[in-house]
Amino acid sequence: MDTGVCVLHLFCSPTATVDRAALTSAITDATSADCQVITAAMLGHKADIGVMAISSDMAVLHSLQINIQRAGLNIRDSYLSITEVSEYAKGLPEEALRDRLYPQLPPEGKPAFCFYPMSKRREGHANWYATPFDQRTEMMMEHGKSGRAFAGKIVQLVTASTGLDSHEWGVTLFGISLEIIKDVVYTMRFDKGSAVYGEFGDFFVGYLAPIDDLV
Repeated sequence: MDTGVCVLHLFCSPTATVDRAALTSAITDATSADCQVITAAMLGHKADIGVMAISSDMAVLHSLQINIQRAGLNIRDSYLSITEVSEYAKGLPEEALRDRLYPQLPPEGKPAFCFYPMSKRREGHANWYATPFDQRTEMMMEHGKSGRAFAGKIVQLVTASTGLDSHEWGVTLFGISLEIIKDVVYTMRFDKGSAVYGEFGDFFVGYLAPIDDLV
């Protein structure tokens, strides 16, 4: 499988000593080092601020992680992954392959944000990795067809995390509304690849916002 750049999700809450100027500087420094940084207001108890950083340089990601903690954010959860083109997507157009390996985010007009990790089951009655390749490919094609029904309303980035974090993939969604995000996740769970083989972690949901507005 072809791989591209590292993706780091940080889910944080501000402490009483948060330094707004230092936090803005941490993000500006990362951006100046050719790192894409997306920030979001998170809903619910799991976190208040989401930071998604995309870079080919792991040192830049680490500096961002350290600097936002020094600026007064408490990292409550995180996820590390890497962009990829899977074995099921080799026939896609060059532009689509490039978007998967080197995404340019966030997309315009899609302020709703969602992240969740997922894996494929390895149970006796549902072992994804013991299933023949052509059957897995057919299920992934069905999954992709379901997703394409939401074209123009959702932008999805699936990143690989086998050996890097708790699950095998991270899924980041940008949508025109939270309702659309709910609908696409609900619809795709009926696909056999998800209904029989999918395992999901916690969902982090919110909306895109500049870091200055979040502190």
